[in-house]
Amino acid sequence: MDKSNLIKMANDIGSFFKSEPDRALAIQGVEQHIRNFWEPRMRKEIVEYLEKGGAELMDIVAEAVKKL
Repeated sequence: MDKSNLIKMANDIGSFFKSEPDRALAIQGVEQHIRNFWEPRMRKEIVEYLEKGGAELMDIVAEAVKKL
């Protein structure tokens, strides 16, 4: 899958959970959504992207991806 599309999708999830006042719950929500709805190849690609810097990911998304 195109990395730019994965990044956009991940950040869209992050934007949804960003309104959660409890940062830990927001990160948990992003992580759980990715675990539940992304196929393993997609999760692997976003983890690899983060390991290479992940500059375009929102903070809460990066924190969630670290937990995958």
